[in-house]
Amino acid sequence: MTKADLVKQVATDTGMLRREVAQIVDSFLLTIKEVLKDGEHIEIRGFGTFDTKIRKPRMGRNPKTEALVPVPERRVPTFKYSRGFKLEIINTDKNK
Repeated sequence: MTKADLVKQVATDTGMLRREVAQIVDSFLLTIKEVLKDGEHIEIRGFGTFDTKIRKPRMGRNPKTEALVPVPERRVPTFKYSRGFKLEIINTDKNK
């Protein structure tokens, strides 16, 4: 499913205009990015948690030259599904 498909589905489910739903989805995604940039996390109960994680510096390898390259410490975004969400997906697979 693409973002356009998501907008279409939500517009159909809610009766809202696609243009309005697209603005809401874009605002939602932008807010998640901004909060993560500020080093905070977002918890959506029953769905999951968006957070960031610090990756330690390490030595990498250039695949073409096999030369060792230092990879600096960096912050990466993460997402952890809630337990209820995972169980719901697992139980859906069993019913098929």
